[in-house]
Amino acid sequence: MEKEYTKKISIVIPAFNEAENLPFLCDEITEVMSPITDEYEIIIINDGSSDKTQETVEKLFNNDSKHIVGINFRSNFGKASAFSAGFIEAQGKIIFTMDADLQDDPKEIPNFLAKVEEGFDLVSGWKKNRKDSFIKNTSSKFFNFVTSQLSRVKLHDFNCGFKAYKAEVAKSLDLYGQLHRYIPVMARNKGYKIGEIPVHHRKRKFGKSKYGPVRFVNGFLDLLTVMMLTKYFKRPAHFFGGIGSVALGFGFIISLYITFLRLFTGSIQNRLPLFIAGILLVMVGVQLISLGLIGEMFANNYKKEDEYSKIKKIIK
Repeated sequence: MEKEYTKKISIVIPAFNEAENLPFLCDEITEVMSPITDEYEIIIINDGSSDKTQETVEKLFNNDSKHIVGINFRSNFGKASAFSAGFIEAQGKIIFTMDADLQDDPKEIPNFLAKVEEGFDLVSGWKKNRKDSFIKNTSSKFFNFVTSQLSRVKLHDFNCGFKAYKAEVAKSLDLYGQLHRYIPVMARNKGYKIGEIPVHHRKRKFGKSKYGPVRFVNGFLDLLTVMMLTKYFKRPAHFFGGIGSVALGFGFIISLYITFLRLFTGSIQNRLPLFIAGILLVMVGVQLISLGLIGEMFANNYKKEDEYSKIKKIIK
């Protein structure tokens, strides 16, 4: 039975020190949503702000309790945790995520809805003409290129926080750390259809960016986590076994070469470092292949439990 939702649209907005921007953003959203539907909610997550963001959210709620929902974090837990809290609270059939800095233009909402109507489960924004610094734009393009190549998800802009989701997609995500950057990768690997549209991007009016260059280093590590948990979670032998096989192959070739030298020349001709490298590669290769096989045992047990839980649901 399909879940019933009390709202047509939910808009989830993480906010960290964005007290000045939130009133303008909510006014813009209200103006855009009025001709579309009155069944919408704006969920603002105060992510441990040190300014007057919480007081601003409370004031917005008092002025429009029908449409405003406030969530307050006692500390700064990050965007992924804010998204997760917002997705749990959301009652809309379609869930949007937006940044609170006024750089995302709410006038794009109808374009997202039209793309969802085409049959896409998740539609991601593409800040084609991004209004940020040269360094930020360049580093973001590099990050997006690497992410696209490694994940095989062909999007131009993984960093764009402006997205539209069918509710089942948003509520199926397990977000933490910096994994919000890889929501399209996670959704695609769950079998959902991913789309993208160019969106109008604006310059920041108040406050300053909360993200520095270190986010890209952390982001790369999170990408490896996403790929491991989605692409290789149920077949770990393909991941560890593949790397292990390459290491074992090179180690075996080196060992054969050293053995050939020892048998036909009487010495290894000062190739002791190469000999040690060959032994290490063989050892690492065997260990990785073994780790992959052990992982397969756990994954196989997980598959059986997962299938059993599905059978129980069907019987009920």
